[in-house]
Amino acid sequence: MMMKPLQPERRRFIIYAFFFVLFLCAVASINEIRFDNILNFGGCPSISATSATLNSTSDDDVRIFIGILTLPEKYHRRHMLRMVFNSQSPAGAKVDFKFVFCNLTTEEQQVMVALEIMQYDDIIILNCSENMNEGKTYTYFSSLPEMMSSSDAPSSPPYHYVMKADDDTYLKLDNLVDFLRPLPRQDLYFGCVVPCQNKNPWRNIMSGMGYLISWDLVEWIRVSEVPRRNINGPEDRMVAQWLREGNKAKNRHIGRWMMYDYQDSTPTRCSHELWPNTIAVHLLKSDERWAKTLKYFNVTQNLKPSKLYHIP
Repeated sequence: MMMKPLQPERRRFIIYAFFFVLFLCAVASINEIRFDNILNFGGCPSISATSATLNSTSDDDVRIFIGILTLPEKYHRRHMLRMVFNSQSPAGAKVDFKFVFCNLTTEEQQVMVALEIMQYDDIIILNCSENMNEGKTYTYFSSLPEMMSSSDAPSSPPYHYVMKADDDTYLKLDNLVDFLRPLPRQDLYFGCVVPCQNKNPWRNIMSGMGYLISWDLVEWIRVSEVPRRNINGPEDRMVAQWLREGNKAKNRHIGRWMMYDYQDSTPTRCSHELWPNTIAVHLLKSDERWAKTLKYFNVTQNLKPSKLYHIP
């Protein structure tokens, strides 16, 4: 049986359909390339939960690392502090923070902390047993140089300053940056002198609520025998002792009246009312104290109106 030759109209239809399919494949290929380029170029940027500034940084910017010493089981506190720090974007600065605690000891901690790290990547787990005054702060400072070493810029410190802060301390980052900007970036020790009625940073110590040292002192702590043989004792007192015995921290500055304890019904020499020039508010032991402090500094001012919620 012989096949009938194709009619001219049918032959033209097949040819048109073939070229149309080729055209669709070409368009799909081009669009796929464009879509991939958009994603790679920055259509969906990743956001680091450890950075408290969204501005691009330059070599002149102040670079600060804040280690918030806490406990593994304080999940709620860390969640709140993430919101507090990430709501601040100090201009002309790179301010990073991480939560710092010792080795995990329970299955719950191992699972929950691992989830936090996967989500936020803002936790440092030191190789130590959890403690307050038996070397945790020494381990924190002495571990940082190796943790943050980089082959990209081996001669340049990753940060100008490193801070140790308590997890019940609110930090006003723009005021901290403004205070530090004109100060030396070498051999520096900054904080709130205690006893609070004193003003001499040479004879007294900086309160453990939050004190800061320059990066060169962090490197010195790592290699010096002075701190290594004096790690047991009140951590803020021990840091001051290291610097004194090592003849270090020739540049000392205090944030008098800018760093203070939260004032409740029983004022102390270290407490006073909240005020705009604050760098640090300490002893925020309850959510109520945190709420009153955050309300004073108007941290929710950028809340956008929405039909999905009603907040007076």
